[in-house]
Amino acid sequence: MAWGNPEGTVEFLHGPVTTDPKGEVRSLWSGQHAGPRPLLKREVKAMELNFPEVSMKLEGWYVTGLVEGEGCFSVSFNLRRKFSVGIETRPSFSLSLSKENLELIKALREFFGCGGIRYSKPDRTYKFEVRSIKDLRERIIPHFKKFPLQGKKRRDFEIFEKICDMVARNLHLSRKFLPEIIELAYEMNPSGKRKYPKEKLLRLLAR
Repeated sequence: MAWGNPEGTVEFLHGPVTTDPKGEVRSLWSGQHAGPRPLLKREVKAMELNFPEVSMKLEGWYVTGLVEGEGCFSVSFNLRRKFSVGIETRPSFSLSLSKENLELIKALREFFGCGGIRYSKPDRTYKFEVRSIKDLRERIIPHFKKFPLQGKKRRDFEIFEKICDMVARNLHLSRKFLPEIIELAYEMNPSGKRKYPKEKLLRLLAR
């Protein structure tokens, strides 16, 4: 099954329905410009049946080391009129590897028991990603508290954990607290690309 994607062609491998911060059940990667649509039950069933069995098992410290080198904790923002604050906040945890490492990506998803996998033809990489705030707080964050990061990503993780907690309490829907979330998010991955400058988001909230 394949979906179009504004950032490149994406082959949909596995993407269980996920819950956004407002509790709406959606497919993780619909790739439609108009926004994601719910997956039909038969589509979910078909994907579960067709997803190959994972041949390798990962250990906790190995996963942490892999994420230290290749993983990313991020919080993105999109302008959304349907939100009362006009800005959508989306935390995500992801890891990308070359197409030769598909088995490892599948094993990573098996290890965490959540998230989805997609293939990007332009980059020739497979990407494992978790966006569900419930899965982030119940599966991803607890792992890194049990098997802590030791390098530069540790600070990103600490900020990420705080933002996920604020999102879970719906503080991202408040003009009072969203500026704090934005400030924290822009401390993460300082050299990474951003869709919007921090100043633009803060100006929109100040109106």
